[in-house]
Amino acid sequence: MMPDLFRDDPDPQETPRRGDTSAGRRQSDDGTEDDAPLAERLRPQALDEVVGQEHLTGENGAIGRMVAAGKLSSIIFWGPPGTGKTTIARLLAAAVGLRFHSISAVFSGVADLKKAFAEAREYARAGKKTLLFVDEIHRFNRAQQDGFLPYVEDGTVTLVGATTENPSFELNAALLSRCQVLLLNRLDEKALGQLMSRAEVLTGKDLPLTADARTALIGSADGDGRFLLNQVETLLNIETERKLQPADLRDLLHRRVAVYDKDREGHYNLISALHKSLRGSDPQAALYYLARMLVAGEEPLYVLRRIVRFASEDIGLADPQALVQALAAKDAYDFLGSPEGELAIVQACLYCATAPKSNAAYTAAGAAWRTAKETGSLMPPMNIVNAPTKLMKDIGYGAGYEYDHQAEGGLSGANYWPQEMQPQHFYTPTDRGFEKRVAERLAWWDERRQGRRQDG
Repeated sequence: MMPDLFRDDPDPQETPRRGDTSAGRRQSDDGTEDDAPLAERLRPQALDEVVGQEHLTGENGAIGRMVAAGKLSSIIFWGPPGTGKTTIARLLAAAVGLRFHSISAVFSGVADLKKAFAEAREYARAGKKTLLFVDEIHRFNRAQQDGFLPYVEDGTVTLVGATTENPSFELNAALLSRCQVLLLNRLDEKALGQLMSRAEVLTGKDLPLTADARTALIGSADGDGRFLLNQVETLLNIETERKLQPADLRDLLHRRVAVYDKDREGHYNLISALHKSLRGSDPQAALYYLARMLVAGEEPLYVLRRIVRFASEDIGLADPQALVQALAAKDAYDFLGSPEGELAIVQACLYCATAPKSNAAYTAAGAAWRTAKETGSLMPPMNIVNAPTKLMKDIGYGAGYEYDHQAEGGLSGANYWPQEMQPQHFYTPTDRGFEKRVAERLAWWDERRQGRRQDG
């Protein structure tokens, strides 16, 4: 057993609470702390030790409220790797007094699920409820996902699933309707910095890094706390007489690390400057900040993701080719790599900077999403619902549908909104670029629809 470093004469029978941050060392349940990876030794032992997810674990967060009430609902954790999904699930079980049982959808099948449910039922009869944590739950097929439903409904288990994929696409609607989906954020710079500091306290060692190198190491993690701690563990085992610079990290860690220049302009400052220069239609400034990021060692695909987003968010239908150019640049870079492929990034950057701008699609999406959340259970009108069977046709599904291609001008002017709703207006095109033509077309269509409603 590793002694408490803050006591001169430790009691050999005393086992400090695993993960006690007041001690200089942590000890695993099986006493193998020196062999366990750093990320495991630093695993939080209370919800208030979890970093980067305060929007969930805080007093007013969804998890904080559940713990305060002493009762959990079934949950799906959706977030990137290394953000604390497994850890929070374990802590939730402990916080409300549930038995914790974990399986992975990667390695488990129907037999494992049946065994887990049977064990949970036995514990329930003895008065002990079970939190069943399913890692990578999206890996289970639809039939396997349906198998959870009766056990969730009757309270045999409280299900906590973890996924890096969009639950709307990967999980059954029936399962989703019985679970609360909670989004975990990528760890920001502050949260990753806290993890680095905790690692130094636990090991009693300072990382041999300059301030710029610390910043570069955090940037290389891309919000993944587990990856960062693995890198930190490697660096803590390096013997060096000088502090390492960002350039040293590329050789030691065998991974391209975002390097920051001497005045310590940060990763997020530069990407913000690039985005705002593009939005401001200044190709010279946009190209400058793009060069700054790539020369400093930023991951080109990260820059491309931001340009693709910009093409939809800030250009949209004012120039639909902007998104095509951005995606083509991504494909070109994938094909060519650096440095040749970086010219395709330059081309996409300049195209977006010089294209007409519009955030009409972005604004429309926000308005539509808000309305959908408020009216998500309303039935579409009968004339446009699917009618694949005779029974559905007999009861009116699809009745009165008008085929627009057969209507004058290719527009029937029919109503497509639920009967309980008035037609909504989300998208207002600008008078710039291609959207000027879109606006003219919409005006003609709206006039025809209005006439149809007045006639009806």
